[in-house]
Formats: sequence, C-alpha cells, structure tokens
Amino acid sequence: MTSLLVALLVTAVSDPVWPRGDAAEAGLAPARLQEVTAAVRAGAYPKVGSVAIARHGRLVFEAYFDGDAHTLRDTRSATKSITGALVGIAIGERALSGVDARVLALLPDRAQRAQNPSPAKARMTVEDLLTMSSPLECDDWNDASRGNEERMYLIEDWTQFILDLPLRGRMHLGRAPEQPPHGRWFSYCTGGAFVLGEIVSRVAGMPADLYAQKKLFTPLGITDAEWVYSPTGAPQTGGGLRLSTPDLLKVGQLYLGGGIWNGTRVVGETWVRASTQPHARIDERTEYGYLWWLKSFAERPAFFMTGNGGNKVVAIPSLDVVVVITSTNYNTRGMHELTEKLLVELLGAVTKE
Repeated sequence: MTSLLVALLVTAVSDPVWPRGDAAEAGLAPARLQEVTAAVRAGAYPKVGSVAIARHGRLVFEAYFDGDAHTLRDTRSATKSITGALVGIAIGERALSGVDARVLALLPDRAQRAQNPSPAKARMTVEDLLTMSSPLECDDWNDASRGNEERMYLIEDWTQFILDLPLRGRMHLGRAPEQPPHGRWFSYCTGGAFVLGEIVSRVAGMPADLYAQKKLFTPLGITDAEWVYSPTGAPQTGGGLRLSTPDLLKVGQLYLGGGIWNGTRVVGETWVRASTQPHARIDERTEYGYLWWLKSFAERPAFFMTGNGGNKVVAIPSLDVVVVITSTNYNTRGMHELTEKLLVELLGAVTKE
C-alpha cells in the first residue's frame, strides 16, 4: 500500500512532457546523491531550495528542501538567458534582422529624445547588449556607475534611463590601449537586457512576456511563469522571472539539445551555438556568450544561466547533463561559490560517461 501511495504521489508531481528516467540507469550513483542531499538538509548548503538533474534528456533526480516541484523560484538574473532565447527566436522568424541591428534604429521614438547623443551610441547593436559590451556607462558591479540597476529602479521609464546614459571610458597606459579578448570589454548591465525585451516586444508586435509564452514556454510545456513588471508595465526581461525547478531544467535541456525539445525545434541550432560560445571575457576562468555564462566545473566545460542568490542552470555537453540549483542567498558574500561547490559534488555522482 505504501509503495502504491508513493507511486501515485510521484505521478501527481511529474510533468507529462518531461521524459523521466532512473538515476542509476542514467549512470548516476544514487548513494552519492543521497549523501549530497543529506548534507544540504544538514545545513552544509544553507538556503538551497531545490536540486534537479537531467541526463540523456530525461529528468532523473529531484530534491526539494524548500517547497516542491510546483514552487516558483526567483532565480533573478537567470532570466537574462531566456531573453537571449527570445531574441534568437525573433531573428529566426525574421521579425528581427540579426544581431547587427542597431538599437536606436529599432527604437526611433526613444532615439529622438535620448540624452548624450554620440556616433558610438548610434552604432550600438543588439549584439552589444547580448554580450554585455555596449558603449554605455552601465555596470551593476560598480555602485558608482550611472547605469547601475539600483538607480534604474528609481526611474519610471527604464528603457529611456538606459538609452540616456553617457558613454563609458577606459583609462590606459601608453598611447596604444590594450585590446580585450574577443574584441569586447565586458560590463554587466541588467538594463541592457531590459532594453532587449522592449526590442523583442516591438518587432514581435506583442509584449515580450506574451511572446515568451507563445514561442518558448508553450512548446516546452511551461504553463506557470510569473514575471516582474516595470512601472510602465513592461516585463522585466533582465531578471526576476519565477519558474519551477523542473521548468528551469527544461530551458537548460533545450539548449543542451541544440534548440530541440521532444523532437520539436523551438530555438534555431545556429542561435544556440552562437549563444554558448565566447564573445567577451569576464575573468581568467569565465567568459560570456549571448546572455549565457561559460566556465568549467570539475574540469568540464559548461554553459549556464545564473542569478543573484547563487541560482544556477548548468549544461555540461561532455556529460550530457543539466543541473538546476535554486537558492535564496540573495546579496550574500560567497553565494555563487557555495552553489558551485554543491554543483561539483553533484557531478561527482556521475559515474558513467
């Protein structure tokens, strides 16, 4: 009777469009997974809310420490990678010409009243925003930056706030400045991802959140998504979107699968490939694609979504694995290091290539 009840409960929370598999059959060590989850429950990884793993396209492991499979998780800036997918879908549908499209040309009404006009700002492209390398003085990692997101949130019109920013500058030693890897200087700017949301809305002819539901979430079987909205009612495509843990795993699996979900093309393969290759360097260990992060974990190259609190959606092609870790350690020192350590421990459970 007890086994039947457990089976019924598992069926009740399972997503019918998420193919499920057995962890051991997928090459994971159940005993090791139990050790890691026991460590989380014992407090070794505080405020971690959930963990989920997909292997070979199947959901093979879930553990919930706060809420359950239906709980919507605020993964903060992990939203940005979803915005990148929307840009790629719009390009694939030819609603947007490509990454070389100029931002101000796409938003001519805003361009007419933008402050601090300059040729560099006029040349700013969609790709500049996708790679966090626009010429604008916008740096969320610098409290003194004019474009810091905390300043943006005080203003009603967030897009105009970003487009009004002056150009950033870089002092350099000697007459010939050094050239950055991949030809771009990285500067993390949430406002740029929000502007991309307005661009998607303009070219798609509908708000970006509705476009996401129609073109991305519905094909993935995602029915419950909760957005944050700006004072003017625009969806915040730079962060704060709430999705469940299994649904976050689907987004990672979609990209690991080259843009295909359950045999259906959702995002173009060329776009997925371009999004998950380096276009800018963050530091010696980390590079950046089109709103996706690139780094190795346990000596395995990965591309991943990440957000404040230490939230992670990590795809590791060499292992055919996707791992989701949600956490509410917001604005806490060491939040990312904590979940990266947990990620490496989870990868230690993968026993077969």
